[in-house]
Order: sequence, then C-alpha cells, then structure tokens
Amino acid sequence: MTEAVPSRATLAHRLDDLPFTRRHLRLLTGSGLGWALDAMDVGLISFILAALAQQWDITKAESGWIASVGFIGMALGASLGGLLADRFGRRQVFAITLLVYGLATGASALAGGVAILLVLRFFVGLGLGAELPVASTYVSEFAPARIRGRLIVILEAFWAVGWTAAALIGYFVIPASDDGWRWAFLLGAVPAAYALFVRWGLPESPRWLASRGRFAEADRIVGTFEADAGVVTAPAPASGPTRVIAATAAARLGTLWSAEFRVRTLCIWLVWFCVNFAYYGAFIWIPSILVDAGYDLVRSFGFTLIITLAQLPGYAVAAWLIELWGRRITLSVFLAGSAVSAVLFGTAGEPAAIIASGMALSFFNLGAWGALYAVTPEIYPTSLRGTGSGWAAGVGRIASIVAPLLVPVLLGLGGAPLLFVVFAAFFVVAAGAAWGLVDRRGQALDDR
Repeated sequence: MTEAVPSRATLAHRLDDLPFTRRHLRLLTGSGLGWALDAMDVGLISFILAALAQQWDITKAESGWIASVGFIGMALGASLGGLLADRFGRRQVFAITLLVYGLATGASALAGGVAILLVLRFFVGLGLGAELPVASTYVSEFAPARIRGRLIVILEAFWAVGWTAAALIGYFVIPASDDGWRWAFLLGAVPAAYALFVRWGLPESPRWLASRGRFAEADRIVGTFEADAGVVTAPAPASGPTRVIAATAAARLGTLWSAEFRVRTLCIWLVWFCVNFAYYGAFIWIPSILVDAGYDLVRSFGFTLIITLAQLPGYAVAAWLIELWGRRITLSVFLAGSAVSAVLFGTAGEPAAIIASGMALSFFNLGAWGALYAVTPEIYPTSLRGTGSGWAAGVGRIASIVAPLLVPVLLGLGGAPLLFVVFAAFFVVAAGAAWGLVDRRGQALDDR
C-alpha cells in the first residue's frame, strides 16, 4: 500500500493558512542576510569609485564603466538565474550565486588596474543579478497569503541594512589608508562563506517541489512549519481545472508574452527599467557628485551615510501600506514621491537641503523598491515565477548598465539639476506603468 501524498492545491492552502512561525523568521532572516550582503557589495562600489578617482586618477568614463560592467553581469545573471531557479530549485541557485559573487568580490581586492577590476566586477554582477529575484521568489512561496507582501518588503529592507554597512565602511575604512578600498572589497567577500549556510540551512520551496511532482518532499517541509505552529492540517478548498504552463525554458519565455500575461509583463519590465535607471544612476554617483561639488572625500561620504539611513523608514512605511493600500497604489505613490525628491535634490545647494532632499529620495525610492519586489513574484504562476521575476530584473539591469555611463554626459550638459530631472521623469513613467500590474493583496499565489 503506497503512502498518500497531498495535491498542489492542498499544499498551497496549508502554506497560506499558516501563522507566522519561527521557521518563517529563520527563512526571512537567512534570505535577508544574503540580500544585505548583496547591498553592501553594490553600495561599496559607489564609495570605492570616489577613492579610485583620486588614487588611480581614473576618468569619469572609466568610473562609469567600472560601475556599469557589474550591471552587465547582473542583467545576464538575472535572466539566467530565474530560468535556472524554475528548473533546478530556488535554494540551489540562491547558494551558488552568493558563492560566485562573494569570491569575485574578494578577488577584486587584489586588482592592480582598471582592466582586471572590470573583469572581476562582471562576475560580481553575474552572481548578484541571479540572486536577487530568486530570493524574493523563494520567500514569497513560503509566506502566508495575508502577510506575503509585507514579508517581501521586510526582506527588501535588508538592502538598507547592507547599504548602511557599505556607507559605514566607506566612511571609516576606505579613507583610512591607501589600501582602504581593498579592505572594503575583502569585507564584501563574506557571502562566499555564507553560501554554505544557505545551501544546507534553509529548505527548498514546497511550491517548487510540488510543481516538479515531488509531493512527498514538499509535504514534509510544510509539515515542519505546521508542527512548529501547532497547526493541524486542514483540507484544501475545492478548485477547478487549471492550465499547465509548459516546462521548457523556451516555452516559459514565450508564455510571458501570451495573451494572459503580456500586459503585466510589459508593465513590470517598464517599471523595472525605469526604477533601475533612476536609482543606480543617482546612488552610484552621489558620493562622486558631492566631491565634485567641493566637499572632501570624508564629508561627502558622511553626507551619503546620513542619506542612506532614511532607507529603513521608507521600507517600514511601505511594509505597512502594502497590505493596507495594496501593491499598485503603494508602488505608484512611492515612485511619485521619488520623482519630487529627485528634483529637490538636483537643485539643492546648501548642506542642509542636500541632506534633507537626499533623505527624502532614499525614503521614497527604497520604499518603492520594496513594493516592486513584493508585486513582481505575485503576478506569475509558480511554473513561471522565477523566469518572470528574473527577466523583469534582467531588463531592469539594462537600464542600470546605461545609467552610470550617461551620468557624466548629462552632468556635462546641464549639471546635477538636469541629471535629477531626467531621473524624476523615469520615476513618473514607472508610476504610470505600475497600474498595469495585477494586485494580489491577500490572495493565494497562482500555483499552476
């Protein structure tokens, strides 16, 4: 007599009805620490560029390429990472990507010139780009439906922790010696060791396991969460037939543009593109822009540290509003706030105005990022979730490649005022595109 195994609908129902448990907290914290380490790496390059401009006498064009080559890797990594996560599992890809970019970051500390640094930054971006959409997909598939959006925003809030760590390293470590930037890169190599914890310490997504027909494994994992909560398994609600999404990579990519998904795919790609352009164009260059404005390295890094601290309140407010207002309105409001803040920052002259408008930009921009990461995995079914999230992020990374290269050109044409008006325009376009997305606040994920 064979042991009965649950259906996908049963497993999904059990996951959605769970209370928040210690296992959820461990999963959120474990994934979030990886996210924070990612942010630390991305944030460090903005401070390292300002230091290398003085030490190596590199041009603004070279600085732009050092920033952009990492985003080339991120674009490729995001596109491949989502496909691999749908094929081989969320946890496996999460761990491998952390290992790749952690090792490449550590090796960057030994770089002796621009050429080798460019190569290493590409591999850093390759790992980082694949990790971010996989992590949000992974956590969303465990989260109870009623708090799923809030948990993803909290996951994204770890980005602010990592960026703050980068700002602290930039302020205290990089200016301390000529090798300060090398020590900063070595600190960024921590994810290589952390990858081992991720690989062995966290469970695979039961939704993904069920989508691959591995129901017994999925049932055991859900059972551990239920046992931790003291929950007795409840029967699943009746459900009608669902269309099965094709399993090959090419078929999944084609399905993103089928009649059912094409509007949401177009809109999510547009939002990701615009937000990446404005965010990375601004925050990668802020320390260097402040140095060019006449502030010394330490003072410009100090301003950036204060500005960065406003990211956490932005995430906190977004986490509260996303289950109150819903995904689309929260995302569009924070994007509109980002647009206004960008204009104010670009025209600020006095230190107090620079700090206040910069903090507003951090608050609204990172709150928007939290909402974006919450809504992206929800708009696709399980069999497409990694692919859809990864390709949206990959399209966004195209903008993050272009933006650092265009910043010197825009600064030459009209200075900071023109630059930040352009960023504001991108935020406005993204706010409009957000209304083409599906809002699944409080609803079960699509487990096709």
